[in-house]
Amino acid sequence: MRFGVIFPQTEIGADPIAVRDYAQAAEGLGYDHLAAYDHVLGANPARRPGWRPPYTHKDSFHEPFVLFGYLAGLTRRIELTTQIIILPQRQTALVAKQAAAVDVLCGGRLRLGIGIGWNDVEYEALGENFKNRGRRSEEQIEVLRRLWTGELVTFHGAWHRITDAGLNPLPVQRPIPIWLGGGTDAVLRRIARLGDGWFPLLQPDEKCRAMIEKLKTYTREAGRDPSTIGIEGRVLFGEAAPQAWSKVVATWRELGATHVSLNTMKAGLTSPQAHIDAIRRFKQVAGN
Repeated sequence: MRFGVIFPQTEIGADPIAVRDYAQAAEGLGYDHLAAYDHVLGANPARRPGWRPPYTHKDSFHEPFVLFGYLAGLTRRIELTTQIIILPQRQTALVAKQAAAVDVLCGGRLRLGIGIGWNDVEYEALGENFKNRGRRSEEQIEVLRRLWTGELVTFHGAWHRITDAGLNPLPVQRPIPIWLGGGTDAVLRRIARLGDGWFPLLQPDEKCRAMIEKLKTYTREAGRDPSTIGIEGRVLFGEAAPQAWSKVVATWRELGATHVSLNTMKAGLTSPQAHIDAIRRFKQVAGN
């Protein structure tokens, strides 16, 4: 099992030195990957009565591709992964270009996690359709992989048109791995057909076990081997005592998880150094 950390987007602040120190600490502690969340815009819930989003305009988010371009030159080994990029609110060819650039700069260490998001405010501001985002994301995956693996691409789909054009430079990984987030039946079927891995936003319980089994069934039905699809669990630092961390990790391993990440946000940590101390403690207790 590979161990990672969730970059504490909403709590680390805007000091580039703190961002650097956190990433280098994670790599120095032996973590295998660093994951970043994504939101372009936060909305004001005061203008939307009854709306209770998990994040608002008061929550800070570093843009993942820019963040990873910065960290590519400051790290040497640790994998950089989005968990997730909200793909359908972005232009596909531009995402392909940005991801390829990061993959080149970090020497092939990018894993692209994608999802369809929940915040229609971002879609409105970015000029994309919120209502067809799931179906459109499937065509986006195909376009991304074609652009990452071919010198020249011609593609005429429902939402994309490319005529004899391509990226330069191409990424180191051809193609870059694409993992998906989400927990609906439609997402599980999409992963079974198109994905390299899944981020279940679940506790490692019987509900999660049942969904993993369902994913395996769908994967076989799609003519693929379930063992080729990775699964990344999460441990919430603030919701489990240190003596329980190893048990949670063991449960994820028993469920078939290939990766597990530690999330230190919303745990009452008050400084970037406190987050570094937290990932150090977790690695000592449960990350070996």
